[in-house]
Amino acid sequence: MSEGQDSAVSEAAQRQVRVQLTSKQEDIALPESTGPILVPTGLRRYALSTLVNNLLSSEKPIPFEFLINGTFLRTSIDEYLTANGISSETTLEIEYVRALIPPLHIASFQHDDWVSATDVLSATAPAATWASGATFSKGQERILSGSYDGFLRVWNMSSETIATSPAATEGGHTASIKAAKFVSPNQIASASLDRTVRLWKYTEEDGGFSGKIAPQLELYGHKSGIESLAVHAPSNRLLTGSSDHNVGFWSTKKADAPAAPENLLPSSAARSSKKRKLNSSVSVPQRGPLALLSAHTGPVSAAIFDARDSTVGYSASWDHSLRTWDLVTASLVDTRTTAHSLLSLEHLPDHNLLAAGTSARHITMIDPRASATTVAAMTLRGHTNAVVSLARDPHSSYGLISGSHDGTVRLWDLRSTKTDKEGVVGESVYSIPRKSLEDEGKAESKRVGGEGVKVFSVCWDETVGIVSAGEDKRIQINRGEGVLSSTKE
Repeated sequence: MSEGQDSAVSEAAQRQVRVQLTSKQEDIALPESTGPILVPTGLRRYALSTLVNNLLSSEKPIPFEFLINGTFLRTSIDEYLTANGISSETTLEIEYVRALIPPLHIASFQHDDWVSATDVLSATAPAATWASGATFSKGQERILSGSYDGFLRVWNMSSETIATSPAATEGGHTASIKAAKFVSPNQIASASLDRTVRLWKYTEEDGGFSGKIAPQLELYGHKSGIESLAVHAPSNRLLTGSSDHNVGFWSTKKADAPAAPENLLPSSAARSSKKRKLNSSVSVPQRGPLALLSAHTGPVSAAIFDARDSTVGYSASWDHSLRTWDLVTASLVDTRTTAHSLLSLEHLPDHNLLAAGTSARHITMIDPRASATTVAAMTLRGHTNAVVSLARDPHSSYGLISGSHDGTVRLWDLRSTKTDKEGVVGESVYSIPRKSLEDEGKAESKRVGGEGVKVFSVCWDETVGIVSAGEDKRIQINRGEGVLSSTKE
């Protein structure tokens, strides 16, 4: 370090600024009587963390992050003041929050084939607004997986398979499953490359040690493989995205759905569009879509409901566009065009943003409102391959996880950003690697583009944790003290 730099650092350390430290988390908030305090402007996060712990008289130090004007402090206070043209004479409001702790590997469930889809059934799952009025017991958490082998599996938290869906000859899928969700504790929906959406009745017996996945309804309408599935349980509605360039809108209730299109039924069932008889003992009703939404000019990779208004849907496509749909009238409302193919989609309603994973290795944050002047509000960078799955943090409106073909799951906090020539850029807080690499003794080997360990699906549940699945034929569960809310048990 040069003499000039030395004196600048020393000067910054001697300069002081008045700061007001606040926290929205009640259990770590300072007393209201704590007024502004003078601190050296040379302080960085670690020193500020020590200061807050001292003020709180913490027995065990708590690692903190610090926010000024909604953005994490990543420099010294002095550098922040200089970069933002703020005088050291002002009183700086600094909010502190618990720092995330890297999520630890809890378990891995081994499959026979690639795992393309995963979902969680728990008392805190987003689908806990089940329309059926079904109840769920804490401690009976279940994980659902859909695989390239065409089977659905339900697992308990001891990594035991409780139930497996029937084979193709008994009413099961005839090709790889690409998406699967719990509709309720006793109903499952799945979508496949066999062009069908299927609904299944799920029951458990023997005190929860065994279960059954039985065919309930087959939905026909897509002319090509189905890539994504979204469920809105209270309204009994589904959305699908397909390689046929269409978004499918469906009912989970047989009575509400129209007849299945004759030309799309399997040849063996074409004589009777009402049901398919299998081994004379299994009959599965067949129905069609409420609507097929056509506008995309490429495969639809994702279709989701608006998190607060189930009459609005969003779809993302390889054609680079994000489209907004009015599901009541089955009409296109808005189109946003990006620079890259879009492969995944998640809604962050508190910020009026849609996160779209791209083929260009980043996540584009899009404001779908008509008033938005730019397409990309923020870009999240860090992955080294396509971003194919997204899920929001159940504890924080700022959190998001992404699964990528680079073989990692990344955690993002929308407050962890910097501004450069490209605009606002977010950086991931943590990266979760595949445990299977370590188990194979290849933790140090960097496979090209995540070959062999591609992540296909991610899910984030408040109780179970971060669930990811992929090409390594495993469901992986990660959980961390700081990732899960400290106010929960």
